[in-house]
Amino acid sequence: MAHSISPLISVAELSERRQDPSLAIFDASVVLPSPRFDGDYRVESGQAQWCEGHIPNARRLDLTHDLADTSQPFSFALPPLEDLAIRFATQGITPQITPVLYDKTDGFWAARLWWMLRSVGVTARILDGGYSAWQNAGQPTATKNSLPELENSNIGERSHSIFTLQPRLWCDRQRVLRIVNGSENGTLICALSKTVFDGTSPTRYSRRGHIPHSLNLPARSLLNAQGFYQNVQELQSILQPFLTHKPLPLVLYCGGGISAAVVAVALVLVGQFNTTLYDGSLQEWSADPELPLVTNSL
Repeated sequence: MAHSISPLISVAELSERRQDPSLAIFDASVVLPSPRFDGDYRVESGQAQWCEGHIPNARRLDLTHDLADTSQPFSFALPPLEDLAIRFATQGITPQITPVLYDKTDGFWAARLWWMLRSVGVTARILDGGYSAWQNAGQPTATKNSLPELENSNIGERSHSIFTLQPRLWCDRQRVLRIVNGSENGTLICALSKTVFDGTSPTRYSRRGHIPHSLNLPARSLLNAQGFYQNVQELQSILQPFLTHKPLPLVLYCGGGISAAVVAVALVLVGQFNTTLYDGSLQEWSADPELPLVTNSL
């Protein structure tokens, strides 16, 4: 897998290369309102937002349904990687093209999609600053779909031969529990805000708190006020305490494996690749009363 290609692409570069046939632009927006009370979990696809405006020629990818295993009890569940590769192939994504990903909320959804693509061997890039940066730069937007419908092809059937699956990029709750119990190496990092980590603010999930022995690294701290990733020097400064003398791999989680993906992107930007993401995160973990959660509330 090419580590030399930056996970990020600037508005200027995308504008310059918008007609490049090796690039394909995808809008990954999802709507997930802040919780008004504990357990207040509401999610909807970004279809309506896409219709209101998107980068010209951008296709919409639906993380809530089309690219999720909806048989699981938690949202955004990762399908088996072989199945995921087929789903991407039916959207016209192959390892031969470079997907450019953006969303309308600071790139969190784009980061999730970037990690999913990475796990089937596709090197995607995230539009740094997202849709707002594109708009603020005076770039064109569209409200209609100017792309033809994708033709059905048999590419999905042969996808196992063209995709390179990377199961190491994901871990399940059994592995997290082994790390909590000390029977397996790893450092748990929660990407949610400090108040959610501490259990002092309402949570979308079944119970407040964080997985025992976790460190807190809010994903939001890796972005600046405009929603761009901090520069590499700043990222190294923020991430260094989490990389020094800590057992690897770094096991990232949040509420549903979304904010954690922003941390994963930042780690790649500073050259750290020994990272895995707990897909179910707190949505799955908190729903099982047998699994421990810790709060720091006074």
